Amino acid sequence: MSTQKAVPLSLLILLGGLTAIAPLSTDMYLPAFPAMRAQLGLAPGDMELSFSAYFVGMLLGMLCYGPVSDRFGRRPPLLFGMALYTVTSLLIAASDSLPELVAWRLLQGLGGCAGTVLTVAIVRDRCPPQQAARVMSLITLVMGLAPILGPLLGGWMLARWAWPAIFLVLAGYGLACLVGLLVLLDESLAQCQERLRVVPVVRGYAKLLVDRRFIGYALSQAGTNGAMMAYIVAAPFVLIDLNGVSPSQFGFYFGANALGLVAASQLSRWLLRTRPAAVLLHRALWLPSLAGALLLLNQLLGMDGLALVLPAFFLLVTSVGLVAPNATAMAMAQQSHQAGQASALHVSLYFGTGMLGSLLVGVFHDGSLWPVTLVIFAVVVMGRLSHLCISRPLERRNRAAEEADVALATESR
Repeated sequence: MSTQKAVPLSLLILLGGLTAIAPLSTDMYLPAFPAMRAQLGLAPGDMELSFSAYFVGMLLGMLCYGPVSDRFGRRPPLLFGMALYTVTSLLIAASDSLPELVAWRLLQGLGGCAGTVLTVAIVRDRCPPQQAARVMSLITLVMGLAPILGPLLGGWMLARWAWPAIFLVLAGYGLACLVGLLVLLDESLAQCQERLRVVPVVRGYAKLLVDRRFIGYALSQAGTNGAMMAYIVAAPFVLIDLNGVSPSQFGFYFGANALGLVAASQLSRWLLRTRPAAVLLHRALWLPSLAGALLLLNQLLGMDGLALVLPAFFLLVTSVGLVAPNATAMAMAQQSHQAGQASALHVSLYFGTGMLGSLLVGVFHDGSLWPVTLVIFAVVVMGRLSHLCISRPLERRNRAAEEADVALATESR
């Protein structure tokens, strides 16, 4: 086993593919919502339950995979997760009722989240913070293709086959990731923990929750990602039902926003050559705040159509490409001793926020844009306030201490 190694291109692509599992599993079947609702005889809002079930599974799995990976290494839980994801994707394709769909989606999330959470831990094992931010920006590039290709592929398949074909493709994707892990991934954890016990795991999570540096950056990202999840679950209703966009065209609207995410992630990687990750994060967090403000303005003015909605959605999704890699790197910077557990909690917080947001959008569905507008506005404000009240004061304090040290060293000369 080794640590602080470079990340080869083949492994970088694999890690990006693993993080793409979540957006593929949610975005690819979005164009099929109306068809699935009709075939399964579901009421309005029921399909959103299948979306939220995936995130419940992810949340439960992440909290387990982190400490398990600190004890047994990153590779074994990844292999288990991908095997579970592949099998449950096949079972979803055979579902014929809402309870079955929700149950298998929960287990699909339980398996698929292994790639999402342990990718962060693997990067932390191998890279120092500034390099980790650049590596995460490259992984975000690969991951960013999923929201572009997912709805396009889902809409294309739906025009030719029934909706189960989408989940058969996801099963094949999971199998390909499993083979890639067997071939390409060496263990990155330098030293496994001696034992896995419940009390130390709970104590470790408790310490992370009161670690101001960790929780401030994690909640900053949770606000942005939670808002994007609310957008994802509401997008079929907003575009297809409210504004008459066809399922085959839906992917183009959705993919245009994802292109902004891809471009922003690469802009972040370029800017990181000369600017600290903390500075980029502070400036990037204005974007989701502006997106939330535009949606709220749209509703307050009673506007019809997509004149303000589309720019707001674009800003929101684009902001993830700038916020996510930098917030992740800063949150994980001082967590080398428990990278798996810290990664699990970090990812759980932003996907948990996304789960809550998507659930609220479904529960309060009233045929208008108000539920998604209020959910997005609330979570982006939460993320912004977390940064301003927790992370930003720590940054200033650390910078003041560094300047004081430099001044003292200069005087002593």
